[in-house]
Amino acid sequence: MTDEQLPRASTTPAPAEPSRPPTDARASAPDESRWPSVLRDIASGSALLSVLAVLLSLVVGAFLIAATNDDVQAAAGYFFSRPTDTFSAIFDSVGGAYSALFQGSIYNFRRPEFADAIRPLTDTLTYATPLIAGGLGVALAFRVGLFNIGGRGQMLIAAGAAGYVSFAWDLPFGVHMIVALLAGLVGGAVWGGIVGLLKARTGAHEVIVTIMLNYVALYLISYLLREGPLKAPGSNNPQSAPAKETAVFFDLLGPRYNLHFGFILVIAATVFTWWLLNRSNLGFQFRAVGENPNAARVAGINVNNTYIVAMLISGALVGLAGVNQVLGTTTSGFGAGVDAGIGFDAITVALLGRSKPWGVFVAGILFGAFKAGSFSMQAAEGVPVDIVVVVQSLIVLFIAAPPLVRAIFRLPAPTQRTPRTRSARKAAASA
Repeated sequence: MTDEQLPRASTTPAPAEPSRPPTDARASAPDESRWPSVLRDIASGSALLSVLAVLLSLVVGAFLIAATNDDVQAAAGYFFSRPTDTFSAIFDSVGGAYSALFQGSIYNFRRPEFADAIRPLTDTLTYATPLIAGGLGVALAFRVGLFNIGGRGQMLIAAGAAGYVSFAWDLPFGVHMIVALLAGLVGGAVWGGIVGLLKARTGAHEVIVTIMLNYVALYLISYLLREGPLKAPGSNNPQSAPAKETAVFFDLLGPRYNLHFGFILVIAATVFTWWLLNRSNLGFQFRAVGENPNAARVAGINVNNTYIVAMLISGALVGLAGVNQVLGTTTSGFGAGVDAGIGFDAITVALLGRSKPWGVFVAGILFGAFKAGSFSMQAAEGVPVDIVVVVQSLIVLFIAAPPLVRAIFRLPAPTQRTPRTRSARKAAASA
């Protein structure tokens, strides 16, 4: 190919750059396009998904209530001749069950006095108190990337320590309660710290370790209640002695209600956990290790020590649930079943609360309402208490499957935002 055959650069002048819109138009464009993005973020947010998961669980629970109702089953036998009877029976069974749930957990309209009508709400808060404390401990471990399912063992050790101090020691009023509380927190922290220590020093998986420690704590407390210092003097039953009045949590609203000082403690624990995770340097290390332990290690964070400290605090928070049981609920003496399944329910509470302190607080109150209202459902409508357990399990199922919830409600997928540097944001703003 000769020089004459080579393509030559065009000498045609380049088209002029289009003029930019006026300043007012550029300033209003981002505001007009921002609202669809905001609405999309709300529709795809985790809080909305949690609410929808609860609603879906209640809908499925309604089907189960109707399917197990005797009147519905009888009306379904002649559905094709009188279908309205079946639908009426379904409405009565589901409406009656959920009405009893509300009256047993929030407000009882059948009571003439307000003081009596509001008592179900105080029962809900009482049931929610240990659930919130345990959920906070599990949620904190989640934020560090640890799966703490040893709530039962940590609660049992904390209950044993606090319970022993409550009935075996003689201390002044106020001091006795504080010492028993601290003993329970230390017991839970030590039992959780063992998990963190083994994780940090040997690389042992926290799930296996916590499961094994649950059994160790169960049989240890059972032995101490049968033949050890926790056994009530002169009793043949594996149960502790009653806590002394100087160590018992005082009532917040008087002896008429079951709500005690433990609820104030879990509010303080929620505030502390929120501050720790979102406002402290230690909380930043927790979140950094939870996001990427390798990157946190490169950044100079001691990951192993972080695991130990996190499990110490997590165990203390879960231990607070055990302390609430022996100093606020079962003050007449406790047995090996003092945990009442709260250690495992706390996992569900942490999941529903998205491992955020105030989310856990709300989730704990919701599950406390389920527990308080389930007895009313069974007594008033004959609904099995197991239905409430199924609803709680379905909440976990829907929480663990966000795509399913989005598909049912036709919600948009979460937006993927690309992080931009400060200089890039300034350049985009000035463009």
